[in-house]
Amino acid sequence: MAAPTSQFTRPGRVGRLSPEERDAFLARPLLCRLACLDRQGWPYVVPVWFEWDGAAFWLVARRRSAWAASLAANPRVGLSIDDDTGRRVVGQGTAQLVEEPNVGGRWVAIARRMAVRYQGEAGATYLEATLNQPRWLFSVAPTHLITWNGAGWHEKYAR
Repeated sequence: MAAPTSQFTRPGRVGRLSPEERDAFLARPLLCRLACLDRQGWPYVVPVWFEWDGAAFWLVARRRSAWAASLAANPRVGLSIDDDTGRRVVGQGTAQLVEEPNVGGRWVAIARRMAVRYQGEAGATYLEATLNQPRWLFSVAPTHLITWNGAGWHEKYAR
């Protein structure tokens, strides 16, 4: 049976992103929707900037970020990154606390790259003006990662 088509289906190769396509996609200034559990055990989803290094997602949070405190207490996370073409990367993992809130830690270089990627020179200017604000640094190595190139329907939906 052929997969359904509609005006909402983008033509092209149906399937997962190749590792090279995935890395190029994750190099774009797209928001990551980070899902975690809050202190009361409720799902909490927040849009965050991220950096992908080919093996892990890096996240920098302000000292008083609710999601950072949640990750420190319970490191299980879900991640969802997508664009308007239907391309997406969705996964789960365990956040590793690399740095508690500090000024001048490893987070600075990562935050600098993210600020420029997401906001250009205005981002770099903002970051420089706020370097005295302590931030957390987390790494998330995905335990489960699914990608999709945004074209067509996966065959499982045609059954």
